[in-house]
Amino acid sequence: MEAIDYQQIAFQLILAAGNAKSLSFKAIQEAKMGKFDEASISVENAEEELTAAHGSQFQLIQREANGGENSISVLLIHAQDHFMDASLMKDLAKEFIEMYVRMSKYEDALAKTF
Repeated sequence: MEAIDYQQIAFQLILAAGNAKSLSFKAIQEAKMGKFDEASISVENAEEELTAAHGSQFQLIQREANGGENSISVLLIHAQDHFMDASLMKDLAKEFIEMYVRMSKYEDALAKTF
């Protein structure tokens, strides 16, 4: 079984997850300003970052599934936390975008009544 650089995998996870989380926050802010197309693009970019993070994570899963052992460190646990936070944030961003789209439609409809 080939050696794995756990520190490198952890930092790849942290980097990609951090990017995904930032893009998700950006998407929420864009939706809040009514920039729904931009918000959707930011969420898509966040999903791409999460896919990259999952690729790093999958190396560890695959190794263990093939009978290898993984060295667990606080850094790797921290990286997994970042990955899970970013995944949740992306899901929440999608919900916020949908909510802001609905609010915008209701505001437009309400404005037409006056």
